[in-house]
Amino acid sequence: MAKPGSRPTSELIRLAIIGDGAAFTELWDTHIGSLRTYIKSRMKNLDDFYVDDICSRSFEKAFRQIRSYDPSKSQFSTWLTNIAHNTALDTVLQENRSHKHLVSIDQSASAGAAASSIGSDEDTPLESIIRDEDQVQTERYIEGLPELYRRIARMRLVDGLQYNEIAEETGIPLNTVRTRIRRAKEQIDKMKSEEII
Repeated sequence: MAKPGSRPTSELIRLAIIGDGAAFTELWDTHIGSLRTYIKSRMKNLDDFYVDDICSRSFEKAFRQIRSYDPSKSQFSTWLTNIAHNTALDTVLQENRSHKHLVSIDQSASAGAAASSIGSDEDTPLESIIRDEDQVQTERYIEGLPELYRRIARMRLVDGLQYNEIAEETGIPLNTVRTRIRRAKEQIDKMKSEEII
C-alpha cells in the first residue's frame, strides 16, 4: 500500500466515491492522527476507548456519506472533523442515557441510598461534556439569529430563565416572549439542518 499522504486527498476521495476501499483506508491513515487529537482536545474526559470508538464511527459515516462531500464547501479534514464532532456528541448522549437509568444496588447499599442516586442534580462527567459542548454550539446559533430574537433566545437557552422571568425583565408581554422563543428555536433547528453532518 502507498505511504499515507503520498497521493493527493482529492484523488483518494474520487477513488473512495467509486468504492475503492484501499483509497479510503489511505484517507484513514492520513487523517486518523489529527482526528484523535481533535477529539481528545474537545472531549478531555473521554478515555482512549471512547476516542477510538468515535474515530471508527466517524470514518464509517464518512465512508457511507462520501458522495455528499463537496470540496467547494470545505476541506476534507474539516468535513471529517464535523462528522467526528457530531458523532462524539451522539456517543456521549447515548452513553449518558444508558447510564442514567441504571442504579447499582449491592448488599451493603440501603434502598434509600439507591433511591437517592436516581435523578441526582449533580452532573456526571458526561453531562458536563454535553453541557459545555451544547452551550458553545447554542451560543453560536444564537449569534446567527436576527436581533429581534437574539436577546430573548440567550436568556432562555443560555441563562435558563423561565418565560415569565424573561417577560418581567424585558417588559415584553408573556405571549410575545413565547412566540419569539418558539421562532428562535425554529430558526436554530433550520441552521442545524443546513450544517454539514
